[in-house]
Amino acid sequence: MHENTINQITDPALMSIAEKVFAGARLSPEDGLTLLQSADIYTIGRLANHVRQNLHGHTTYYNINRHLNYSNICALSCKFCAFHRKRDQDGAYEYDMDRIRKEAITALDAGATEMHIVGGLHPFLPFDYYTEMLSAIRETAPNIHIKAFTAVEIVHLARISKRPNDIEAVLQDLKEAGLGSLPGGGAEVFDDRVHDEAFKGKIRSDKWLDVHRIAHKLGLMTNATMLYGHIESLEDRVHHFTMLRDAQDEAINNNHAGRFQTIIPLPFIPDNSELQHLPGPSGLDNLKMLAISRLMLDNFPHVKAFWIMQTLPLAQIALDYGVDDMDGTVVWYDITKTEGQGTHQEVTPTTLKTAIIEAGYTPVERDTLYYPITRDGKDWQRAEESMLLS
Repeated sequence: MHENTINQITDPALMSIAEKVFAGARLSPEDGLTLLQSADIYTIGRLANHVRQNLHGHTTYYNINRHLNYSNICALSCKFCAFHRKRDQDGAYEYDMDRIRKEAITALDAGATEMHIVGGLHPFLPFDYYTEMLSAIRETAPNIHIKAFTAVEIVHLARISKRPNDIEAVLQDLKEAGLGSLPGGGAEVFDDRVHDEAFKGKIRSDKWLDVHRIAHKLGLMTNATMLYGHIESLEDRVHHFTMLRDAQDEAINNNHAGRFQTIIPLPFIPDNSELQHLPGPSGLDNLKMLAISRLMLDNFPHVKAFWIMQTLPLAQIALDYGVDDMDGTVVWYDITKTEGQGTHQEVTPTTLKTAIIEAGYTPVERDTLYYPITRDGKDWQRAEESMLLS
C-alpha cells in the first residue's frame, strides 16, 4: 500500500508528508498547511485511511443518542448562528423540569445510551436550573450518560453562579449532579480576529481550552470541534489543530483521567445566518478537513463525521478518509438545519448500520466513552459487563 500510494501522488509537495505518515511521525504545522492547500484529495484520503486502519481497522462506531436543546434563548448574537432567539422573539423557548423528564423518558424508551445537551446562554435561568436538570435526568434514566454543556456554557454557568474564576468548582457541582462528559461545541476557530468578527462576545480559545483542561483534570472525557468554511484562513485551521494537539499532549503527559476523545470538524452552514452571503465549504473541502483532522491530531483516538452537517452519504465516503465514527440517531436537533430540514432530524440504528456496511465497514454500537455495548431491544449494557455476567 505504501508503495502504491507514493507512486500515485500527483502533488509532489505531499511526498515528504506521506513518508512521515507511513513512518508514524508527527506532522508539523507547515505540513498541515501543505495538506490544506493541496488539490490531491485522493492521496490525502489514502494517508488518512492508513492511519484510521492502523487505529481501528474496519470498525466504525455509532450510538443511539438523543439531543436535547433545553433553550434557544441566548445573550449572544453570533453572526454564524441561526439558532439563537431573544426571550420576546417568535420561536423562543425554554424547557421546564416536566419537559426535561419527558425527554429523558423518551430517550430511555428508545434505548438511548446518551443524552447530548446544549443550549443558548440564557440570561435569566439560575445555576440551580442546570443542576436540577442533570439530577432530573439521572433520577429518571440512571443508566443514560449525560454529555452536556459546551465550554461556552460552562463559563456562562460560572458567571451566573457568581464563581467566574472557579471553573473547577462549577464543573464539580455539575459532575455531582450527573454530568458525565463535555461535548466539543463552542470552539469555532481558535483565532481572536475571527472570534471578534463572527462570534463577538463568545469566549476565546484560551478560555475554551482552559475549561477542557480542568474537565480532564477532574476525570471528564471531552470532545472538540472546529467550525470551518466561513471567514477563517487556512492558517487559522492549522493553528486550531496545533492548539488541540498540544492540549491533548498536556492531558496525556499529566496522566489526567480525562482527555479529548473525538475531533468533530463542522462545516459552516450559512443558511439564515448573518453570514448567509458566504458559500460555505464544498463536499471536497469537507472530506479534506475530515482527513486532515485524522492526520494532524495523532493523539486523538477518534474522528467523527456528524452526519447532520456532513450529510449521511458524504459521511459514508468519509469512512475512507480517516473517519471511524458516524455519530448517532440524534432525533431532535435545533442548532443547525440545512435547507429543507426541520428540528426533527433522525436516522434509525438500522439506517446507520446499513450505511456503514454499504461503505465496506463493520458497525459497532458504542456508548459515549466508546465501550462497545450489547443490546436486547431497548435494554443494553457494556459488552465487557455482559461477558462478566455470562
